[in-house]
Amino acid sequence: MLHRDQSQCGWVDHCDTRLDLMPDLKELDLKGMVCPEPLLRVRNRIRELDSGDLLRVEATDSTTKRDFSNFCHHMRHRLEECREQDGVIYFRIRKG
Repeated sequence: MLHRDQSQCGWVDHCDTRLDLMPDLKELDLKGMVCPEPLLRVRNRIRELDSGDLLRVEATDSTTKRDFSNFCHHMRHRLEECREQDGVIYFRIRKG
């Protein structure tokens, strides 16, 4: 089930899915990197993925919330998760 909701990162598509059942899941650790490096790394990694693949990202730079939300909107990817916990921002981006 997919629904849209206003979150701290802008519009996020939420899916009822379990990460442990996703063989197409890829991960990217961007903790400690600052703008523009996280966005450049995500853009380059997304290019390597197939449509429908899921990229899970961990970052600490607060600008990634805005950057990843705008990136997904303009490039037609789906930002499925954006949450912050203990100074780390967790994202799930599904390649369009």
